[in-house]
Amino acid sequence: MSTPTRRLSSGLHAEMRFSGSGGWQLVVDGTPQSHVDPERPELLVYEYVQQMGHVIDALPPGPITAVHLGAGALTLPRYIDATRRGSRQQVIELEPLLVELVREVAPLPRGASMRVRYGDAREQLGRLPAGLRGAVDLVVVDVFSGSQTPAHVTTVEFHALVRELLAPAGVVVVNIADDRTLSFAKRQLAALHEVHGEVAALADPGMLKGRRFGNVVAVAGAALPDIDAIGRALRRDPLPGKVVAGAELRRFLGGAQPSRDADATPSPAPSRGIFG
Repeated sequence: MSTPTRRLSSGLHAEMRFSGSGGWQLVVDGTPQSHVDPERPELLVYEYVQQMGHVIDALPPGPITAVHLGAGALTLPRYIDATRRGSRQQVIELEPLLVELVREVAPLPRGASMRVRYGDAREQLGRLPAGLRGAVDLVVVDVFSGSQTPAHVTTVEFHALVRELLAPAGVVVVNIADDRTLSFAKRQLAALHEVHGEVAALADPGMLKGRRFGNVVAVAGAALPDIDAIGRALRRDPLPGKVVAGAELRRFLGGAQPSRDADATPSPAPSRGIFG
């Protein structure tokens, strides 16, 4: 089977690779970024995406209003559309050609209330419809340029803009990629804590102990979803994870200072060959 490709405006190379287990894998400059099966939108393959799915499942039943920063293969918007019919969703993506590639291979479901906007994630936050302010149940932050998250979408100032969108019980979920030091993840978690008040980290225990490069999923808001339910779901995953919150999270952070615009850095680049 052929592998559809696009050269993005950034110069990065994107391709959709057919997966032997079904569905498609989005790969950008050699970095796997998303997996999607348009015939099975409820299927979440990547470990960190499964963890984000558990947070979504823990939200109150029924349709939600969601904003996604970073499109990827539109995996989570499809998941929400399939599991919470009637949801309204906005997706912000820098690269129109990436979305064109994804939709060529895996078209969006008919009837989905899903609007895709193009531009820098932080800049576009201020251009969303005024009616979304204070009305969004879920903001997903999964922004990558190649294999790294840009610095300007990791800071206290950035998350203050996100907070303006959230409904009183709304939450933000952030995909954080980091190396064994976990210093980047800790600074983002500290920023989320300063802005939102409540924050938890989701990951497998090995990642949290600094044993490998990988992902930490953060969830933050004025109040958190059912952490016990999320923890039970994590323990059932193929690679079981755990929730770190409260006093345990404070010990994990160890006095880490929040990332701010004046001193923010991109996420660490993975070593060559980490993705095979």
